[in-house]
Amino acid sequence: MSQAERFLTHSVDNQVPPPPALNLYRSDLVLREAINREGGGWGEADLAAYGAIAGGELMELGFQANENKPKAKLFDRYGHRLDEVEFHPAYHRIMALGLKHGVAGYAWRHAGKPGAHVARAGLAYLHNQADQGTSCPLTMTYACVAALQHEPALAKDWVPRVAGADYDPLVKPALAKSTLTIGMGMTEKQGGSDVRANTTKAFAQADGTYEIVGHKWFFSAPMCDAWLVLAYTESGITCFLAPKMKPDGARNAIRVQRLKDKLGDWSNASSEVEFQGAWAERVGPEGRGIATILEMVALTRLDCMIGSASLMRQALVQALHHASHRKAFGKRLIEQPLMRNVLADLALESEAATALTFRVARAVDAGERDPHEAAMARLATALGKYWICKRAPAFVNEAQECLGGAGYVEESNLPRLYRQAPLNSIWEGSGNIQCLDVLRALSREPETREAYLTELAALRGAHPDYDRELNWLAHAFDDPASLELRARHVVERMTLALQASILLRGGDPAVAELFCRTRLAGQQGLAFGTLPADSPFETLLARALPAVA
Repeated sequence: MSQAERFLTHSVDNQVPPPPALNLYRSDLVLREAINREGGGWGEADLAAYGAIAGGELMELGFQANENKPKAKLFDRYGHRLDEVEFHPAYHRIMALGLKHGVAGYAWRHAGKPGAHVARAGLAYLHNQADQGTSCPLTMTYACVAALQHEPALAKDWVPRVAGADYDPLVKPALAKSTLTIGMGMTEKQGGSDVRANTTKAFAQADGTYEIVGHKWFFSAPMCDAWLVLAYTESGITCFLAPKMKPDGARNAIRVQRLKDKLGDWSNASSEVEFQGAWAERVGPEGRGIATILEMVALTRLDCMIGSASLMRQALVQALHHASHRKAFGKRLIEQPLMRNVLADLALESEAATALTFRVARAVDAGERDPHEAAMARLATALGKYWICKRAPAFVNEAQECLGGAGYVEESNLPRLYRQAPLNSIWEGSGNIQCLDVLRALSREPETREAYLTELAALRGAHPDYDRELNWLAHAFDDPASLELRARHVVERMTLALQASILLRGGDPAVAELFCRTRLAGQQGLAFGTLPADSPFETLLARALPAVA
C-alpha cells in the first residue's frame, strides 16, 4: 500500500449533484395548469422566457445578493447627508431583470386585458423562487397603482413609469426617469398594525403640497424613488406620495436612521426614517388615507400569497431533487415508503396553495368587471393571506428535513427559504389582522359572504366530505358573541373549503379527492407525511416532479 493510499480517509459517493438549471415555468405542471385555468395562459411565452431566467441566472444572483447584504450610506466623506443604500451588483441585476420582464409592471402594461394580473402573478411566482428580497420593492411598485389612481393628475405622470421596463438605480428626480420603484411607510413604533395610533403629521402648503414631520418604524424600501406614506392632517389620516428627490432636484428631507437587522429578506433593505419637513403630494381625499392605501395593501397581500406559495414550490423542488438521488438502506429516498408519504403530502399542500393563489389573482383581475369576483377578491385575499402564509414555515422546515443536515447548511437554498418563510405571515397584517378582516368583510359587506357561499355551493355533491364541510360552514357564524374568539378556526376551515372547491372544479380528480379526505375530513395526522396508505402517491409525485426540458 502506498503512502498516499494509507492516508486516503474516504471516498466521496452517494452525493446529490447540484440542482440543474430549470425553466421554472415549463418544469412546473401545477403552475401551468393554474395559470391557464384562471385566464393568464395567453402570457405563456413571457412566462416561459422568464422561467428560464429565474431557474438559471437569477438563482445564482439570488445567492450573491443575499451573501452581500445592503449597507446604509447615510453621509458622504465630507459629512453631507446621503440617506442612501449601497447594494451588491447582483441586486441591481435582479431588479433590472424583474422590471424588464414585468414582475412589477406586466399587469399595467396589459391593463384591461382579462388575465393580466394572473399572468403577472405567474412572473412574481417565478421571480420569488430565486430571490425573495427584491420581491419587496417589486411588489410595492406593482401595487402602488391601486392607490395612485385615486389622484388622476399624479397617476398620469407616475403610472406609466411604474409600468416601465428600464431599471435606473441612480438618484434623480422621479419624472426624469422612465421607470420608477415605489415603497411604502405606514407603521410607527407606538402603533404597528394600528395605524390610527400614528403621530406623523402633514402640513398643507400654499401651493397645495404638504410638508411631513414624523417617523416610520418600518419604511420599505429606502432605495426606492418614492413612497406612499400615511400622515395626519386636520381632516384625519391621509395618504401621501413622498419622492426621494423634490421636483427642483434637491434631496427630500427623509432621513434614514438605520437599516433593519432582519431574520431574512437579506437582499432587501428595510429601514427606520424620520421626516423632517419632507415634501409630499396628497393621494386621495384628506382623512381617507387608510381607505386609499388599503387598495394598495390588497395587492401586496396577494403578493404575500404568491411569495409563500412560491417558497413552498421551491422548497419542494429542492426536497424532490435530493430524494431522487440520495440513497439510504439500499434505495433512493424517493422510493422509501415513509419518505414518499412526506413528499406526496408536501406536493398536495403546494398544489392547493398554488391553486388558491391564482384563483385569488383571477378575482383581483376580474373584480372591476364582475361584482362576484370583486367580492371574492375582498374576502379570499384575506383568507389566503392568513392560511397559505401560515403554512409556509412548517412546510419549508419539513422540506429541510428531507435533506437532513444538508438542508441546514447555507450552500443549499433551504436555509434562506426558511428564514424568509415567516415574513409573509407578518408583513401586511399578521394572522390575527387577517382573521379580523375576514369578520369585518362578512359583517359590513354581505356580498362577500354571498359570493363565497355561492362559489362553494356550485360544487355541492362533488364529494361527501366537501358537502359535510359546507353544512358546518352554514352554521359557523351562528354565535356572533364568540365569533372573534373562534376566528382562526373558522377562517382556517373557510380557506380549506375554498381550496377544495378550486381543486374539485378544475384540478386533478385524484388530488382533489385526497385533499377532501385529508384536509376536510381529517384522515391524516397533524404533521406532514401522514397521508392514508391508499393515497395516490404516484400521481402526486409525478405532478410535482420538475419536468426537465
